[in-house]
Amino acid sequence: MAKTCVPFQGTKEQEEALLKVIENHKEQRGALMPILQEAQGIYGYLPIEVQKIIALGLGIPLEEVYGVVTFYSQFSLNPKGQYKISVCLGTACYVKGSGDVYDRLMKKLGIQGGECTPDGKFSLEACRCIGACGLAPVMTINDEVYGRLVPDDIDTILAKYADK
Repeated sequence: MAKTCVPFQGTKEQEEALLKVIENHKEQRGALMPILQEAQGIYGYLPIEVQKIIALGLGIPLEEVYGVVTFYSQFSLNPKGQYKISVCLGTACYVKGSGDVYDRLMKKLGIQGGECTPDGKFSLEACRCIGACGLAPVMTINDEVYGRLVPDDIDTILAKYADK
């Protein structure tokens, strides 16, 4: 399956804010981490376009920036959708079928884990445990929890968000 991608749509205001952040931190030792954290706060994620601005501003190779972004799980290379779907793949959920639920979501949405639908409506990710093992298998959509799922539940659940 081809990687689904939402085109980068950064604004001039966001870029100006990022350049100010870089300017404020660039003389500090270990500036990359706080700059990346603030950049993700500005953009919501860290696409390659933003990483290039940071690398140029700090005078470091893009590979160094990319290496840090992909090493730490707090950073995201892809935007999050209006509706953030997270499927628990922890042990209790997995043995009760969350892998099948996750597969159905990928097929239905046409995206892989960590991606966002082209319209920006849904993003999908796996998590390890949300602490609702008694409801396994579990997924969340933003702050709404759905438990005791089977793959056939997915169409009905997603339909609730289609017209919002």
